[in-house]
Amino acid sequence: MNKKQGFTILEIIVVGAFAGLLLILFFVQKSNIDAMNRDEQRKTAINAMYYALEEDFYKEHQYYPEQISEENLKVVDPALWTDPSGYNLGDPESSYSYTPANCKDGKCKEYTLKANLEKEDTYLKYNRN
Repeated sequence: MNKKQGFTILEIIVVGAFAGLLLILFFVQKSNIDAMNRDEQRKTAINAMYYALEEDFYKEHQYYPEQISEENLKVVDPALWTDPSGYNLGDPESSYSYTPANCKDGKCKEYTLKANLEKEDTYLKYNRN
């Protein structure tokens, strides 16, 4: 009897299916991890804006601004004003928003900072004072 060495078609199909399954799982997990990293970037940016408003702007002026930007919150890293999708705070498509409240003559008593996250609920920060 003459034995041939090698793999059968069935063995190759099983190994290929297993490798395909592993690739699918890898890319699904990679997608989840990437989304979680973008969410962390959003939280970091909102926290930086929050602390700049509370520890810098409010302590100096005793009110909150009607709008926030690089001009009135100079201590915030300029890269943080742009969300992971490439939109700046204030753009309609941005995942960041600043909503002042109880304002008079450009001076506000309250605000809400918000980041829309991919894998979690909306991240909110409210005025401390």
